[in-house]
Amino acid sequence: MKSVMIRLSLVENVNNFVNIVTRYPFEMDLRAGRHVVDAKSILGIFSLDLSKPIALEIYSDDCEELLKDIKPFMAEE
Repeated sequence: MKSVMIRLSLVENVNNFVNIVTRYPFEMDLRAGRHVVDAKSILGIFSLDLSKPIALEIYSDDCEELLKDIKPFMAEE
């Protein structure tokens, strides 16, 4: 499992993010505090507080290609 912080502050960012992650076969969740939603669900993502970075949990160790694709959404740490 891999976890990275991402920022989805604009509606078009959410749409682009979901379009990217749905291309990958493994499960992914977004966690904001105690709330967890499927990272491939647009409605689920909009139920989170998007004003702060949220954790993307990827349930695969072979996700280097995905990490390259979502680099524009990764929060600066």
